[in-house]
Amino acid sequence: MGASQDGDALLRLRDVVKHFPVGQRRVGATADVVHAVDGVSLEVRRGETLGLVGETGCGKSTLARCATRLLALTSGRVVFDGHDITALSRRQLRPFRREFQMVFQDPYGSLNPHRRVGSIIGDPLTVHGLADGSAGRRRRVQEAMELVGLNPEHYNRYPAEFSGGQRQRIGVARALVLRPKLLVCDEPVSALDVSIRAQIINLLADLQRELDLTYLFISHDLSVVRQVCDRVAVMYLGKLAEVAPVADLYRRPRHPYVAALLSAVPVPDPDLSDRRQRIILAGEVPTPVHPPAGCRFHPRCPKARRRCVDQAPELVPRGGDEARHVTACHFPVEPGDDLALPHPPIDQPGQDAGDDLAPVAGGGR
Repeated sequence: MGASQDGDALLRLRDVVKHFPVGQRRVGATADVVHAVDGVSLEVRRGETLGLVGETGCGKSTLARCATRLLALTSGRVVFDGHDITALSRRQLRPFRREFQMVFQDPYGSLNPHRRVGSIIGDPLTVHGLADGSAGRRRRVQEAMELVGLNPEHYNRYPAEFSGGQRQRIGVARALVLRPKLLVCDEPVSALDVSIRAQIINLLADLQRELDLTYLFISHDLSVVRQVCDRVAVMYLGKLAEVAPVADLYRRPRHPYVAALLSAVPVPDPDLSDRRQRIILAGEVPTPVHPPAGCRFHPRCPKARRRCVDQAPELVPRGGDEARHVTACHFPVEPGDDLALPHPPIDQPGQDAGDDLAPVAGGGR
């Protein structure tokens, strides 16, 4: 969407962990926890759009809320614009909250239907003491409405009087009225019709150029991510699987999970679609309460080996540009790999259970 810049990062996440307790702890028993985010380190560079993708429940929205300190971290660090904001109190965080705002997924549920849109958009000005009187507040709200393509004269209307696309523009105006540096867009177009979706995407692109914004763009729609993002970070079960520039990732994914996701993206050319290999993953996503040992993807991975069970992979450089493309995989995808073929279990006769070259039971189809 925007021009990717290799300068300093606006947002840095270091070994971010977020666990949620499950149920009530019994006396003498260890409490179960949901491993929503488990040791994620990531940077969002100034002026870029970083896509954060993965299946439902992988932890991407939780990570975004940790990054904006809407959720307290279990451990790790969040550094925004050079300032460590991890342990700041609510009062200490207030100046920073003006610099990062969120656009939520549901344009219906995120707006109070009993309040006028002028009041909804103007709330951040009141919270941060920037209202400057009723006339000043109205002026700034109407400027924000005009910025996102809404009629400023509709200041006193209610959300029910707007379409879904217009309601999402109201949400964007509310996020921009403070003129932040970072906008976290959590599935901002998934609830919209295709034609309206394109309008909102174009609006976000125009606003990024005009206001010099940085975006963290969360989505499960890989077609949208390819269109709007400069880099992509793919999550699986609370951990990062791969981070790469969008062109590199879509041209040659190195992680088997990412390759499987991309194989499901629709291709408009029927001939290319017929020739493309479709990768069907075995099994279900494991529970985040009891994630697998080692690589969390190994129970579903067609390339899983004994090492994947015993040792969790780290994000390491893959490909030509080591600073740009990193993958958490012991056995990354290579040209010619046929990930759609079934693989034998590790205990098949003639195989050594300790051999790194022996596939693990459950891998493949």
